[in-house]
Amino acid sequence: MLAVEGLPVFERAAIFAAAAHCGTTRKGNQIPYLTHPVETAAIVAEMTDDQELIAAAVLHDVVEDTEVTLSELREFFGERIAFYVGGESEDKRRELPPESTWKVRKQETIDFLKSGADRGAKMLALADKLSNMRSVARDVEHIGDRLWERFHQKDKAMHGWMYRQVAEALRELQEYPAWKEYDWLVRRVFEQDS
Repeated sequence: MLAVEGLPVFERAAIFAAAAHCGTTRKGNQIPYLTHPVETAAIVAEMTDDQELIAAAVLHDVVEDTEVTLSELREFFGERIAFYVGGESEDKRRELPPESTWKVRKQETIDFLKSGADRGAKMLALADKLSNMRSVARDVEHIGDRLWERFHQKDKAMHGWMYRQVAEALRELQEYPAWKEYDWLVRRVFEQDS
């Protein structure tokens, strides 16, 4: 068994995330899911050297998308990392069909970014959404609007609304190249829906 106790926090978080997401893939393709949280962490690392925030970035989907609980995360990584992962995790309302809760979940995220998120949480959200927008932009180039069939929300205009609202909520980060790239990708993908 690999001993992880003595490793720095990011390395421990990456191993934990790899185990939690083991065998899962991105929507609609065979790309290992772990590529997304690793890319998210790399984007956060371009904005800050805060090791706990970078670790939270690689862990950001473990509570939302796996069986890992926030209390387990708190036990392994401490309160601050759990706080950032919790802030980035949607309440998926698993008892309801995901397509029926999509807009409510996205609005909750936007509201949090506008009023409840600190700068670290905003950096994490920007990195997550930029990673997603990179993937969306690549897939739009390859398969066009068939892309939206992969998602619970099939209406491209609704995705455009959400990504534009996030850009506005994160505008205080506009000095970072990550925000500039995100804003550019949102406009490129959704410009015809303006």
